[in-house]
Amino acid sequence: MNPCPCGSGQIYASCCEPYITEVTPAPTAEALMRSRYTAYSLGAVDYLISSLHPSKNTKGLRFELLESAQSTKWLRLDILAIQRGGPKDKKGIVEFVATYRGKEFLSKPGQLHERSRFVK
Repeated sequence: MNPCPCGSGQIYASCCEPYITEVTPAPTAEALMRSRYTAYSLGAVDYLISSLHPSKNTKGLRFELLESAQSTKWLRLDILAIQRGGPKDKKGIVEFVATYRGKEFLSKPGQLHERSRFVK
């Protein structure tokens, strides 16, 4: 029983895995954010592309995501704020900080702080 990388405290199989394997869609903006973080940490590029807004899917994106997965180790996700994005909402915003480290020797940790918009 593996803990989910998203930091929810749940087991991966009952947390983000059903979304990443596309068995079921993420019901909330927070669940989508957590599943995308987990997908980044696992290198699940197909899910990252399929769960991205079509306007953001650019040429070369698959290569960029694969390269990022090979060079980045994601350490922790902290959800700071959520606006709307519930099961019945069409839109939501999730503010988060994702902590990472490059996989090269002695890489220093970094943080990605964003307010991401989500659309169903």
